[in-house]
Amino acid sequence: MKICSIYKSPRKDEMYLYVDKRDALTRVPEALLEMFGPPLHVMDMPMKADRKLARADADKVLDGITEKGYYLQMPPPKEEYLLDLHANRPVTGVR
Repeated sequence: MKICSIYKSPRKDEMYLYVDKRDALTRVPEALLEMFGPPLHVMDMPMKADRKLARADADKVLDGITEKGYYLQMPPPKEEYLLDLHANRPVTGVR
C-alpha cells in the first residue's frame, strides 16, 4: 500500500497526476510538469492494487508510481457525436 497524492491539471480538464506522497512531485519530469501546468492538489489517499477508481486501474497507477515516479491519467476520449456537433452548420451566421 502507498499513500498517493493526486494533482489536477489547470490546463487540461480531467487530467490528473498520481504520485507517492513521500516523493511529492520530485520524480515527475520537468517537461511533463510544464505541459501539465501548475499542479493543483486534490487529495491524498491510500492506494492498494484492489482499490476501485473511477477512471484508472489502481494496479497500473501503483506500477507507474513505482517505475516512473508518477502515473498520468489522461482525459477520457470525446464522444463521436460531440466531435461533429457543428459539422454541417451554414457558412453564414455566428461563429
